[in-house]
Amino acid sequence: MSEAPKPEPRSPDAATVAVQDGGEDASLLQPELLISDLLRYGVAASLALVTLGTVVTFFRHPDYLVSSEALQRLTSPHPVPHTLGDVVTGALAARGQAFVMAGLLVMMAVPVMRVALSLLIFRQQKDRLYMGITATVLAMLILSFLLGAVH
Repeated sequence: MSEAPKPEPRSPDAATVAVQDGGEDASLLQPELLISDLLRYGVAASLALVTLGTVVTFFRHPDYLVSSEALQRLTSPHPVPHTLGDVVTGALAARGQAFVMAGLLVMMAVPVMRVALSLLIFRQQKDRLYMGITATVLAMLILSFLLGAVH
């Protein structure tokens, strides 16, 4: 039985070396890392808030686990906080549904924050075309939230 040839160790490519040496390519990698971290930590925070809210809700109201009528009260649209003030007040009072709603609000805010971060990155890079496009997208997102809040 013959031995398979051993692979030769690869030399690091130029991009890896530039990043390790703090070269110019390292600055190009930084914006992607910022955006990646924003998305990663934003989703993790949202998940943590929703999980915390669910645990708090069932801890404070164990009857939700055994009573279908009690669970029906939980899923009705009335006790859910509808405004940001209600969410903050409910979270300060340790209400589980307020934590769940805060988690959902964080999840909705993460893409908007990503667009805002992109705008700052394009400003730093002095890329006026993408600044304009990103500013328009951000304005449309904010406008849609404001118009969507009207009943």
